[in-house]
Amino acid sequence: MKRIIVSLLLSAPFMVLAQETPYQIKGQVGKLSAPAKVFLTYRFDGNTVTDSAALKNGMFEFKGAVQGPLQVRLLLDREGKGLRSAFKSNDVLPIYSDKLVMVNASDSLKNGKISGSKINEENAAYVKMLAAPQAIMTGLDAQWAAASADKKQDLAFRKSLQDQNKPAQEEKVKLQKAYIKANPNSYFSLQALKEIAGSKMDLAVIEPMFNGLAPAVRNSASGKALAKQMETTKLTTVGSMSLDFTQNDVNDKPVKLSDFRGKYVLLDFWASWCGPCRAENPNVVSAFHKFKDKNFTVLGVSLDNPGRKADWLKAIETDKLEWTQLSDLQGWKNAASVLYGVRGIPQNYLIGPDGKIVASNLRGEELHKKLEALLSK
Repeated sequence: MKRIIVSLLLSAPFMVLAQETPYQIKGQVGKLSAPAKVFLTYRFDGNTVTDSAALKNGMFEFKGAVQGPLQVRLLLDREGKGLRSAFKSNDVLPIYSDKLVMVNASDSLKNGKISGSKINEENAAYVKMLAAPQAIMTGLDAQWAAASADKKQDLAFRKSLQDQNKPAQEEKVKLQKAYIKANPNSYFSLQALKEIAGSKMDLAVIEPMFNGLAPAVRNSASGKALAKQMETTKLTTVGSMSLDFTQNDVNDKPVKLSDFRGKYVLLDFWASWCGPCRAENPNVVSAFHKFKDKNFTVLGVSLDNPGRKADWLKAIETDKLEWTQLSDLQGWKNAASVLYGVRGIPQNYLIGPDGKIVASNLRGEELHKKLEALLSK
């Protein structure tokens, strides 16, 4: 069997410093042989790591070490045309790394049976528990994806989907909370908690649940990452002093957040590629023009990607964003967004003249109401 490691070296400097767990995945997909291949991919430290194994009489094997447990994806490339072709075929099996995982598939990898691994058994039970509400939500996502552009603008259609999604989402969270309470030693309790936390974490809900997890779970790589996220959230809660930073504006001139001290500032995280951000921009423009003469301004921070400055500048012009715009063009690694623990955009923080955070995540009419209350005094 010939194995080709494509990009493991990308993450080697980080992996040396982190505790790793060896994994082995052995499988069979019918009687397929070369040029058929199986690809293994996963994300680590912002990079995509890819490995591949040629099939011989249906057999394949992967070995490695990761900060585990870690979800990886196996993709079948029947004709040996490469990873892109494998993605298009959608013959994908997500599994979790473990000391030994066995996969057996008669013809299609996505229908393969997983055995020999406790964590994958736990995952199957966890997924089964959430199956009912998840099926509803997946169906609604499919309806939205299949809808025409005009249909997506239909408020009644959108409201119908939202009204159906809300109880399903609430049921899912209810089940996840019960699972976390009953399974403090489970890795999937941590995954459930991370999902509940989302990009706009409610510490009053999340922190007690996190503290109820077993020490081994809290001290895992994923547990430490969530703990760090909670600490960042504490630093950016309402009433906290805003965290100062410096980034370049559109003319490559460095600008500090503290340069705006004495005004109310809406610190607005967005990106040209972010559809919801672009949809919210007209509302921010309206608020800016309505209150800009009342000691208020906006400071935009874009999570646009390296080499995409032209896209950023075009979006500023198209959306008529007349306030100061900053970016280091590092995408999700934008230094200011990392400092503020931003995990989803659009995201904003309203900062008072004294530099303290007054509110966050103000959208639509809520933004106007908050500014009206503060600036009409």
